[in-house]
Amino acid sequence: MSASSDKILVLDRDGVINVDINGYIGCPTLWHPIDGSLDALVKAQQAGFRLAVATNQSGVGRGIFSADDLQSVHEKMEFILAERGVKLDIIEHCPHAPEEGCDCRKPEPGMLEAIERQLAVDLQGAWFVGDSVRDLQAAVAHGMQPVLVLTGNGQTSLADPECPANTLVFDDLAHCVDVLLTQQ
Repeated sequence: MSASSDKILVLDRDGVINVDINGYIGCPTLWHPIDGSLDALVKAQQAGFRLAVATNQSGVGRGIFSADDLQSVHEKMEFILAERGVKLDIIEHCPHAPEEGCDCRKPEPGMLEAIERQLAVDLQGAWFVGDSVRDLQAAVAHGMQPVLVLTGNGQTSLADPECPANTLVFDDLAHCVDVLLTQQ
């Protein structure tokens, strides 16, 4: 693995990059970026950050949408990012329903371990940006810096007593990336 000084940013998808709806985003027409999130990813990548997404997608395991439907959503996201010159290094997803007891569904760190293996990076100390407590717990479980954005479920997560004490909090991904870039 490469040194922990590698610049990599790991992000949850729904509520961080795109608007989280009351339900499941199982088709491309339901995927809409949060204002400023795409420009934030442009800035991060232009500053030399690799970009990874780790997203729970239990709609697949629950039979609400198929793996092909999920792939179509990710293709739309990647196409829109590509129009801005951004390429995600990896999208890891957990398709399992919560009751399946897998090791990849956040708060378990399995997706983060997979990102490390597939990209040959060390995520220790890297920022993991999420909008839910389970995102933050996965970050802590894997030695990463938990970062909460107040979009999506962020406000509720901030008030949750399970929110890790060392969590950095930002209004949105744009603000988060601006601060991250000043620390580099």
